[in-house]
Amino acid sequence: MFTINRDHLKKVMKIEEERFLELHPKSGELFKAAKEVMPGGVPMSWMAKWPGAYPLFVDSAQGAHFTDVDGHEYVDLCLGDTGSMTGHSPAPTVEAIHAQLKRGLTAMLPTEDAVTVAAELSRRFGLPLWQFTVTATDANRHVIRYSRLITERSKIIVIDKCYHGSVDETFATLDENGKTIKRPGNLGAPVDLAETTRVVEFNDLAAMEAALAHGDVAAILMEPAMTNIGIVLPDEGYLEAVGELAKKYGAVWIIDETHTISVGPGGMTALHGLKPDVLTIGKAIAGGIPTGTFGMRSEIADRIRAKVERELIDTGGIGSTLAGNALSLAAMRATLTQVLTDEAFERMVSLGTQWCDGVDAAIKEFDLPWYCSRLGARGEYLFQPNAPRTGKEAADAGDFELEQYVHLRLLNDGFLITPFHNMALVSPETTAADIDAHTQAFRAMCAELVSA
Repeated sequence: MFTINRDHLKKVMKIEEERFLELHPKSGELFKAAKEVMPGGVPMSWMAKWPGAYPLFVDSAQGAHFTDVDGHEYVDLCLGDTGSMTGHSPAPTVEAIHAQLKRGLTAMLPTEDAVTVAAELSRRFGLPLWQFTVTATDANRHVIRYSRLITERSKIIVIDKCYHGSVDETFATLDENGKTIKRPGNLGAPVDLAETTRVVEFNDLAAMEAALAHGDVAAILMEPAMTNIGIVLPDEGYLEAVGELAKKYGAVWIIDETHTISVGPGGMTALHGLKPDVLTIGKAIAGGIPTGTFGMRSEIADRIRAKVERELIDTGGIGSTLAGNALSLAAMRATLTQVLTDEAFERMVSLGTQWCDGVDAAIKEFDLPWYCSRLGARGEYLFQPNAPRTGKEAADAGDFELEQYVHLRLLNDGFLITPFHNMALVSPETTAADIDAHTQAFRAMCAELVSA
C-alpha cells in the first residue's frame, strides 16, 4: 500500500494554505475584528480547530449548501455535525418557527406540540414516556442523575473515546494499565474521573461484565455505534448482550442516538430492535433549533416518581427554564413529521452509500491504506486499512497533519466535512450531483497525495 510522503504533504499543504488566503479575504478581515472581541476570534473555542489561517464566516445557508462572506458556495457535508442534518432551514420547520414566533416562545407550560412530538418519538424508538431539554448534553446529565437516584449507586460506565456532549462523567479514558483517568484536553474536571466513572472498550463484553460486577454501577451510557472518534460499529450481538448484562446487574441502560439516528428514523434502536431503559437524542430533531429529549420505560418512570417529592421537584437539578419551550417543540413537530420522515431516510441512506462507494473507489485506485466506515446517511474514512473495533483502534488511526490537509483541500474545492474527523453526513436536500462532485474532488485530492 502507498505510504504518504511527509515532505510532499507539507508542500501541498502550503499550496492549499496560500489558496485559502487568496479565496477568503473577507473572512480574514472579519477574523481580525473578531479576535478583538472573542477569545481566538471565534464564538466557541472548538471553532478554532478548522483548517486554514482562520475559520470561514458564513453569509447564508440553505438546504445542503452554504455561502461564505466572500461569495463562495459549498456543498455542506458537515451539516453542523448533525445539528443541520435536515439541511439548512427546511421549509416546514421554518414555517412552524415563524408561526410559533407570533404565538409565544416560552411560558414554562406545555403545548399541544409536546403531546404530538412525544407520541412520534414513542413510535420511532419504542419508549412510551418522554421529557424535553435544551440539548442532548442536558438529557444525558438528567438521566445520569435519575439513574443514581433510583439505583442508589454512584458509578457510570462509558465507552472509551465516547461522545455524549459535555457531560463531566464521559470525559474519561483508559490509561496503559486499564485504569480510568481523565481524557487529554479535559478542562477543569471537578473531581477525579475514577470517582464517577468506569471506562470500558467498545465491543468488549468481558470488560463490560467485569465493570458491572463491582455492584456500584448506576447506568451504562453508550452510543450504539461510536461516531466521534471515527465510526466504530458493534459486533453482531454486542448491543443485545450489553442490554442483558445491564439487566443482570441492575444498571440502567442508556442509549444515546444523537448521531446514530443517521441509520434511519428510529436510529439503531429501531434498526436492531434494541430495548434500552432510557434513550437520549438531540441536535437534528428540531432542524437546528437547540433541543434535546429523553425517553424511558414506564418502570423507570415509576421508580423515579416514587423518589421525587412534588414540593421539591424544581430543586433537584433536572430541567432548566427553557426546557420544553414552545418554540423548540414546534420545530420538533415539523421536523419529525415533515422533514426527517421515513421516506426521507430511504433517500439519505442511499446517497450516504453512494458517498462511501466513491471514497472506496478512490482509496482502491490509489492503493491508500485507508478504510471507509458506513452508518446509514453517514460515512467516514480512517487512515488505517481495516475497520476499527474499539475507540482506541480508531484513535490510533488518527493523523492530524494529514487530516488538516484533506479538510483544507476539500474546503478550497467547495466541500465542508466535519472538522474533528473525516466524516460526511447526507441531508434530505443533498443531491446525487453533490455526491458525484465530492467523489471527483476526493479522487483529485488522493491523486495529488500520491504524485510525489
